[in-house]
Amino acid sequence: MSVRRLAEASVQPASFAFNKAFTAQAKTWIKKYPKGREQSAVIPLLMLAQEQDGWVTKAAIEHVADMLDMPYIRALEVATFYTQFQLKPVGTRAHIQVCGTTPCMLRGSEELMDVCRSKIHHDQFHTNEAGTLSWEEVECLGACVNAPMVMIFKDTYEDLTPERLAEIIDLFEAGKGEQVKTGPQTGREFSSPLTGFTALKDEKSVLKTTRDKEAKAASKAARAAATEATVPPSNAAAPKTDAIETSPAVKSPSKVKAAPAAEKAASVAAPKAAAKPSLEDKNRPAGIARPTAVDDLKLISGVGPKIEGTLHELGIFTFAQVAAWKKAEREWVDGYLNFKGRIERDDWVKQAKALAKGGVAEYIRVFGKKPV
Repeated sequence: MSVRRLAEASVQPASFAFNKAFTAQAKTWIKKYPKGREQSAVIPLLMLAQEQDGWVTKAAIEHVADMLDMPYIRALEVATFYTQFQLKPVGTRAHIQVCGTTPCMLRGSEELMDVCRSKIHHDQFHTNEAGTLSWEEVECLGACVNAPMVMIFKDTYEDLTPERLAEIIDLFEAGKGEQVKTGPQTGREFSSPLTGFTALKDEKSVLKTTRDKEAKAASKAARAAATEATVPPSNAAAPKTDAIETSPAVKSPSKVKAAPAAEKAASVAAPKAAAKPSLEDKNRPAGIARPTAVDDLKLISGVGPKIEGTLHELGIFTFAQVAAWKKAEREWVDGYLNFKGRIERDDWVKQAKALAKGGVAEYIRVFGKKPV
C-alpha cells in the first residue's frame, strides 16, 4: 500500500470550521452512535469536511478530532489510511477519478487517462494552472458493464470515449458541469444491452397486465366468499329432513365462520380511496398561465416528471409559486397528489425558496448537497 501523507504546510489553511449546514449534518451523524462511541463518526465527519472544502486539511482532521474528543493521531490514522480522502488540494470545479480496473482497461481507460494528462496535468493529484481541475486513477467504481467510466464528485459518467470525456472536462472547466447528463453517454438505458432490449420491451404493460389479473382474482375470491357466507332469509321454508333438529348455534358453523373471511377478502379487493379535494376549493394555490421561462420543478426532491406535469396542469410553473404556498395550500396540494404529508416531510417550500433565490448553487449552500 502506498504511503499517504498530508499536503505540505504551505498549502494548509490555518483553521477549519464546518459551515451551518454541515454542522447540522455532523451533529446528526454523531447522534447515530451510542454514548461513549461517538468517535465511530470519524469517517462520516471527515467525508463532510472533504465535501465542504474539496479535500481533507490538517486543520479539518484536528477539528473533527476535537468534536469527537479523540487524539489527533487517531483521526490522522483514519484520514491517511482510506484513499477516499483527498489529502491534497483538488480541482475546485472537478476532480476526475478514472477507473483503471480490468474491464475499464480493456475498454479504453488508458486513452481516458491520456485525455486527463493532456487537458489537466501530466501527473495525478496535481491541479491545472487555474486550480480548477485535477484527476487520479482509481480502482473499480462498480459499473463494469458500462466501461470505461469516470466519477466526478458523486456522479458517474459511463460508456465514455476520449472525445466525450474531453467535452465533459471542458464543460466542468466552464462551470457548466450540471448540464452534463450522468450515467451512460451513448444513449443506452442504464445497463441495458447496447443492442437494445430483447425481452420485456414494454415493462409497464407487463406490470399492468399482471396487476389487473391479480385484482380480478382477488375480486372473484371476495364474491365467492360473500356468496358462501350469505344467510337465508328467516321466512324461507326450511327443507324437510328426517334428522334430529339441532340447535341454531350448531346448525351452520361453516357459514358463521365465512362472514369474517368474506369481509376481509372484500376489504383487500376493494380498498377505499381517499377523495381528492375539489379544484374549486378556496385553498387551491393560484395558478398562472404558462410563462416564457418555466422552472425545472424536478429539482425539488419528491417531484418527478409525472408530478411536474400535474403541477403544470394546476398552473404551477415556477419555484417562486411553490415557495409562497401557505399551510392550507400545501395541504390542498398534498391531498390532491395523495402524498400523505410528503410535501411537509420533504419541505418543498424551503427547497423552492433556495432554488428561486440562487438556483442549484444556493440549494447546495443551504442543504449541503445537490438536488436529487
